[in-house]
Amino acid sequence: MLELKHIKKYYHVGDTLTKAQDDVSVAFRQQEFVAILGPSGSGKTTMLNIIGGLDRYDSGDLLINGKSTKDFKDADWDAYRNNSVGFIFQSYNLISHLSIMENVEMGMTLSGVPAAEKKRRAEDALIRIGLKDHMHKNPSQLSGGQMQRVAIARAIANDPEILLADEPTGALDSETSEEIMKLIKDLSRERLVIMVTHNPALAHKYADRVIEFADGKIEHDSNPHVEHEKTDQFKLNHTKMSYFTALRLSFNNIRTKKGRTFLTVFASSIGIIGIAVVLALSNGFQKQINKTQSEAMASMPVTISQTGTDTSAMMTGTSTKTFAKTKQVTAAKSDAEKAQHVNKLTASYLSYINKLPKADAKNIAVTYGTGMNLVRKVDGTYKSVSFSTTNPDSKTINAQAMMAASTGIGGTVYPIDRDGGQSFLKTYYKVIAGKYPTQATDIVLVINKDNTVDINALKNLGFDVSENQKLDFSDLVGTKIQLVANDDYYQKLPTGTYMPSQDLAKVATASGTKTLTISGIIRVRSKNSDGLLASGIAYSAALTKQVLNANADSAIVTAQKAAATNVITGQSMDAATKTAILTSLGGNDTPTSIQIYPTSFKLKDKVLDYLDKYNKGKAKADRVIYTDLAGTVSDMTGGLMDAITYVLVAFAGISLVTSMIMIAIITYTSVLERTKEIGVLKALGARKKDITRVFDAETLILGFGAGVFGIVVAWALTFPINAVLLSVTGLSGVAVLNPVHAIVLVLISTVLTILGGHVPARMAAKKDAAIALRAE
Repeated sequence: MLELKHIKKYYHVGDTLTKAQDDVSVAFRQQEFVAILGPSGSGKTTMLNIIGGLDRYDSGDLLINGKSTKDFKDADWDAYRNNSVGFIFQSYNLISHLSIMENVEMGMTLSGVPAAEKKRRAEDALIRIGLKDHMHKNPSQLSGGQMQRVAIARAIANDPEILLADEPTGALDSETSEEIMKLIKDLSRERLVIMVTHNPALAHKYADRVIEFADGKIEHDSNPHVEHEKTDQFKLNHTKMSYFTALRLSFNNIRTKKGRTFLTVFASSIGIIGIAVVLALSNGFQKQINKTQSEAMASMPVTISQTGTDTSAMMTGTSTKTFAKTKQVTAAKSDAEKAQHVNKLTASYLSYINKLPKADAKNIAVTYGTGMNLVRKVDGTYKSVSFSTTNPDSKTINAQAMMAASTGIGGTVYPIDRDGGQSFLKTYYKVIAGKYPTQATDIVLVINKDNTVDINALKNLGFDVSENQKLDFSDLVGTKIQLVANDDYYQKLPTGTYMPSQDLAKVATASGTKTLTISGIIRVRSKNSDGLLASGIAYSAALTKQVLNANADSAIVTAQKAAATNVITGQSMDAATKTAILTSLGGNDTPTSIQIYPTSFKLKDKVLDYLDKYNKGKAKADRVIYTDLAGTVSDMTGGLMDAITYVLVAFAGISLVTSMIMIAIITYTSVLERTKEIGVLKALGARKKDITRVFDAETLILGFGAGVFGIVVAWALTFPINAVLLSVTGLSGVAVLNPVHAIVLVLISTVLTILGGHVPARMAAKKDAAIALRAE
């Protein structure tokens, strides 16, 4: 069944050569109890280790059921020890942090025996060796003889063909030794038992065969056996420890060292705590910055006007640093005039703007210069009104101002978001009375933070008010204003000119007239923002578009396009004046301005990139210049918080590296402490991978625990930090730990600790099993 052929094993220590196995040849029967006697250093334990696959022979061959082991790899020896060999050690070598049942089950765990079968076989083995009433205890609760019985149960639980016992009674009293020998004798009826002992009396009393060993050679064999030639009948079932088993072993070990484990987790978590607190503060401050930026952006949109300023041209105009030496004065345009640029806000450009990703800019306001013909019933009589904030009592009114007044130009335009909602108003303005607009004909009255409103705005709406007079909200909300179409508002005179109708009651009820309603009174939400909308009436960009569409083909617009003179005053006019009059009448569909409202500075940069892309490859005259009032602030604050965060995280990260080194040291210490356990696991058939996995699992638990502990502590610290910041700065809820950051930090902690502990884990896996078993 088992045969050693010319086995040699030599040890070289300096110049000294020790022949532990000096050409040993011996064969063993399938069932017998063999005792090996000999003085210390004679080679008997080395022979036992070679048979058990814990030591490698230098030459010769070991045959198992006819199979040569010359070509065995490490995995083959591991499988052989797990499937075919059971070890009984003098010092028991039980794993202290496992229960008795778990110790007995370990070999079966490595060979992949199902849980129910494993438990049954472990219980059967413990009952057989007389520990039925002790099977649920821990090793520390047993006597020496009982622990040796557990070691025997572990050795036979996987039903090995060979049982190897190294001084199984060496640490026991004589009475207990007799009991153990009887038990081993009983086991030899089913398998081959080879025992190394220094006790000749016990050997001759219980063994079927006694081999005397000296100087690495067999001196005497009481019952030699000759193994007949046989074909290879040996099969190997390779072992594999599951990750769950590795985790359980490591967790049980960690659990027995609670104090050290806590200190390790705490020390390892310091870096995580530091980074988590920095990120929490960064996250909170970034939200505060984003909020402030968003509020600032409400009054500083990216603006594209009909006439823009080319700042690059302005800069190059004053670049000369030399004085002229001529005696002439040269007439030249000013730098500001040179920098003026006429933007071509064509239909194709508007289409390009409308394709701007909604994620970058939710609100875009396209404003047209078209005026509105407004009338309102005041004290039973209809009067012409306007949204203007110019002083209606002023006596200095030129022709252009008259035109503006008659067409109701004035008020402030706000954007409707591109999905049709009122996100702009709802984000930046609070309703003080009434409600937010729900349709284009709903207008709002914008008041200042102190609830004041421009007196001229009220007077131009037809309210008879004096300075500092107070009006109830109810006096204003619900006010109706009639928006009259050009064809109803203007009458053509026999002279060919046009004038506003004198019968305002008639035009107010014409079929084309729309009713505008002050749906609400609004005020800026944030005390840090003055808002975009000026005090007075505000209406949506959608309303100006409706007015433009309604009046584009009206009679007065058609006449003005054909006439060289002003069709209202009859006066001559130049091309610029004609364009201005047509615009105010609704005859010009070129926007006066486009305002784009990004919601953060980072998104604003994307918007600017999109606008710059339009100008690439175009001639200077065809480019569209925009005004970015928030650009300077963006450059100052855009990366400031990120830079501070990166620096602080880098400093906190140093402690993470320190933690990684500390974990490596702790794992190395654990390797030293558990050297004998490593030997036991290898004797049971654990592979190098399995040993590595055990210690990797330990560092995984420590790293994960440190990460979770660090996150919990960092989260708890946000409360006192927020309390301090609130008292010092007045900012509330600044420190906010992002759940994503928390998860990432736990993962980082886990990965770093595994990396830190992997080298010591690999060192553990490479330990020699025989040497590890002899460790104290």
